[in-house]
Amino acid sequence: MKGSFVAARSLKGSRYALRVDQGESEAAVAVSRTGNDGHSGYIHSYETGGTLDGPGIRFVTFLTGCHFRCQYCHNPDTWHLKNGRHVTVDEVMAEIEPYAEFLRDFHSGVTFSGGEALVQDRFLGRLLRRCKERGLHTAVDTNGYLGDKVTPAMMADVDLWLLDIKSFDPDIHREVTGAEVGPVLDFARRLSDERRQMWVRFVLVPGLTDEVGNVDRLAEFVASLRKVERVEILPFHKMGEFKWAELGLEYKLTHTRPPDKKLLARVHRQFADRGLNVV
Repeated sequence: MKGSFVAARSLKGSRYALRVDQGESEAAVAVSRTGNDGHSGYIHSYETGGTLDGPGIRFVTFLTGCHFRCQYCHNPDTWHLKNGRHVTVDEVMAEIEPYAEFLRDFHSGVTFSGGEALVQDRFLGRLLRRCKERGLHTAVDTNGYLGDKVTPAMMADVDLWLLDIKSFDPDIHREVTGAEVGPVLDFARRLSDERRQMWVRFVLVPGLTDEVGNVDRLAEFVASLRKVERVEILPFHKMGEFKWAELGLEYKLTHTRPPDKKLLARVHRQFADRGLNVV
């Protein structure tokens, strides 16, 4: 297995592949939410050979369920739990196991994303524990809004948090996501206080999140946090726009263009000028 991770099999699922209702009943969804202590949950897809979601090569598991409604979301089909495939913790670990030796030997690991991974907090907690028992590096990609669900045990099982902060300005955050920014910032402070490794991610959308004051305040906030290894400025793209159409949803950013080099350089500088490592 050593050295053959990427070639081991073709991509199973994709962050851009459309997946809709897999036939799970609403009753099953309700059980997942409230009654099974996390022994099973809902998965959108897996991605092998990922290079974007943590150090090294990542085995990325995309969970379903998200309470945000981000205007630029490229996975709107992950918003609802029932759009995922119902699986057990053992089944997920069986997907990961063929790559475990490679992931350990090549300083790589497993990343849990979404959707919003913390929607299924008990399921996520069990998956993280099992990964740590196998000696695997773990990362969780989250918007941070549900950070109060993270128990001390779960916190200890996460090696790296990928924290997506959509905006510092409350009004812009509400416009982008439909939710308040306060809980997100509170979780960022908690990660800092507990000295947890994190990468902060910021999606740069021209005309929406790029206002100078918003970026300045976010950069100042991030610079005040401990253990921020890097800041990732993610340029807006429309790779998931087709999903909105196929799901019958209005995509409000049809006429928005990706940020140009000048805007990217300005935002990069706003973070870098505060001593942050920006990529």
